[in-house]
Amino acid sequence: MAYRIRKRKSVQGGFRATAIEQIDRSINEILDGELDRHQTIHQVRKRCKKLRGLFRLVRPHFDAYADENKFFRDAARDLSFVRDAQSTLDCIDDLIEHSSESSDRDLLAVVRERFAERRQQIVSDRVGVDKKLDRFLGKMRKARQRAGDWKVTDDGYSAIVDGLVRTYRDGRKARRKIERNPSDHQLHELRKRVKYHGCHAAWLRPIWPSLMKGWRHTTDQLADALGDDHDLAVFHQTLLSDRDRLISDHDRQTLDGLIARRRGELLTAARPLAARLFAEKPRRLGVRWGGYWKVWKMTFDDPPMVS
Repeated sequence: MAYRIRKRKSVQGGFRATAIEQIDRSINEILDGELDRHQTIHQVRKRCKKLRGLFRLVRPHFDAYADENKFFRDAARDLSFVRDAQSTLDCIDDLIEHSSESSDRDLLAVVRERFAERRQQIVSDRVGVDKKLDRFLGKMRKARQRAGDWKVTDDGYSAIVDGLVRTYRDGRKARRKIERNPSDHQLHELRKRVKYHGCHAAWLRPIWPSLMKGWRHTTDQLADALGDDHDLAVFHQTLLSDRDRLISDHDRQTLDGLIARRRGELLTAARPLAARLFAEKPRRLGVRWGGYWKVWKMTFDDPPMVS
């Protein structure tokens, strides 16, 4: 079952089925061993984010929301150390790709090599990484046992509209704040709201697949730009607190300039995307999507999905 609602299931039934599938996939991704450690951690953390997005959709009618949201947030956070190490390399690769000066690219290549060694030390700690994955696996197995009893205390569109509208409203508020003050914190807050709203659009895509495809594409583009910006902000803080003196003061100043320029480019790309995505009044969006829901429910079969 894909990450989407099914017409022939109640909202509670669809919610449970989707949640259980995400939990089962995270368990299997650890047990199968088909991915390397970094890929496995990346995948299971994504599962937790999708689950938390789903929880927010039914939040007003899901009594276990606070406990389960915290549970999956903390489970993913326990694995963030490997993701943080990889995001640094991704940042450097992005800077290399968008640098026009050969001297800058040469400097970035040297810096990347140094941070790659640090990442390898983390990933090579097989005992430490495996212990965290085992702990995560145990948590997912316990969640799997609870999931069958999760209850949504309403049904139909009324079970999800409040969560949909609330998350979208939070996104609008976050977007207004970055127009006044594009701080690292505010940009990260906007990214989280965009990701959650993107989860809602993904789960509801059967109500109008072609429209939701474009909507999800916009949320993905915006989340990617804001995610790259956040990773650069974390990389910048890493450079400022470089206790190991991996980088000289002169090179750090050069990197500061490259980071600031790239972040400016990302913010320039993100602003119009955010303006379009959050142009609508939240309640109006809730009513509009409710209209799509009614039409979808009146048709005999689910339309074919557009990926």
